[in-house]
Amino acid sequence: MEQQENPTNEVKQGFFQSTTAKMIMVGFLTLVLLIPLFFVQDLISERSMRQKEVTEEVSTLWGKEINFYGPILRIPYKTYKETTIYDSKTKTTSIQKNSTLEYAYFFPEKLNNNSDVKKDTSLKRGIYDNIVFTANMSFDGSFGKPNFEKLNIKEEDVVWEKAAIVVKTTNLKSIKSDLKINLNNNSLAFEAKPDEDNYYGVLETNNFDYKTMQKSERINFKFNMQYNGSKSIEFIPIGKTTAVSMNSDWDSPSFFGSFAANNTTKKVDKKGFHADWKVLDINRSFSQQYAGKIPNLNEYSFGAKLIKTVDEYQQNERASKYGFLVIGLTFLIFFLIQSISKINIHIFQYSMIGLALIMFYTLLISITEHSSFSLAYAIAGVSVVTLITLYSVSILKNRKFPMFIGASLSVLYTFIYVIIQLEDYALLVGSIGLFMILAAVMYFSRKIDWGK
Repeated sequence: MEQQENPTNEVKQGFFQSTTAKMIMVGFLTLVLLIPLFFVQDLISERSMRQKEVTEEVSTLWGKEINFYGPILRIPYKTYKETTIYDSKTKTTSIQKNSTLEYAYFFPEKLNNNSDVKKDTSLKRGIYDNIVFTANMSFDGSFGKPNFEKLNIKEEDVVWEKAAIVVKTTNLKSIKSDLKINLNNNSLAFEAKPDEDNYYGVLETNNFDYKTMQKSERINFKFNMQYNGSKSIEFIPIGKTTAVSMNSDWDSPSFFGSFAANNTTKKVDKKGFHADWKVLDINRSFSQQYAGKIPNLNEYSFGAKLIKTVDEYQQNERASKYGFLVIGLTFLIFFLIQSISKINIHIFQYSMIGLALIMFYTLLISITEHSSFSLAYAIAGVSVVTLITLYSVSILKNRKFPMFIGASLSVLYTFIYVIIQLEDYALLVGSIGLFMILAAVMYFSRKIDWGK
């Protein structure tokens, strides 16, 4: 009796050669590559912190933010304290009055400011640029007649001959001009004085006789100041009418504070910006005069910040957050090509491709520090896409699939770059793009036999 041969002479495939096992290994490798990707993100954070430290150091030496608060008319007045004294010999009591000086503060009726802010590009520390500027500011306005009745102070207690003008401002050490104020054509010099407020520095004039200085119940003032500063300029609108006009060659300002700039005159373009503010006393809830001490008015400040609209380190951080997506999709493309073409790709070769994708981010951060983010992204992207495409030629033994891989990676990196540049529509564009990628993967994988 003849033995019948088995016509389906098939060799049973081992588990580790199955599609399922390969999928598990590629998925595990993708998770492992998150470790070096995490270190890259940590490197970006470290370089960003270094930039902030250098910027802070330069700002401390050159000049910090400018916050201007003044001028304020200060006039002392007498207060009395009664002390009862008993004489044991005569068995009588007497009342002794001791006087001390307190201060009344009066804000201007009108306060006008014109500021010309010029960026300074000469101050550079290593590879880091710093936002520093020189501000030329001119002030003028007038003080009305002090109303002591509102403060319940008798006029006979006012010490008119010891009046002074006070200015509070940050960044005293970076003032670069002689400080004099003209009061009704009388020139008085400012001097720095100690103050209990740790935030502001104080400038005040020598004492003058208010009644001698006064003309027509009004004192007109005018003075100029020149600062070295960084990051921002802000004002507190203490005038009954405060008008501020600011011009700068900085092309990316951010207007902030309690009061908005006038939209009809505000202008921002590549040459710089112009902004105007006008604040009336009815727009803010504080008085024009105070006795004893002025409250904290910082919440009413307004001004402009000089910012970089594009932070290279922030863009690098955003790009690195898409690293898992890039690695996963690239591995998916190779896996689909492997499944369709029956070409075996070793797990070591997947590892080399994954490390090349990680190198994109180290190239990106290192080149960005010496050029723009866009140029660095283009150089790093072209380098990595070229490397993986050439490596794919040796793996896949043809040119059709490597060209497809190179085109796919180019589209993917371009897609991510567009998302990084977008702000308001980043989520919308990203969601649509991922949906299209999912649809493409479903289309190309629909005929693959996953059971083998």
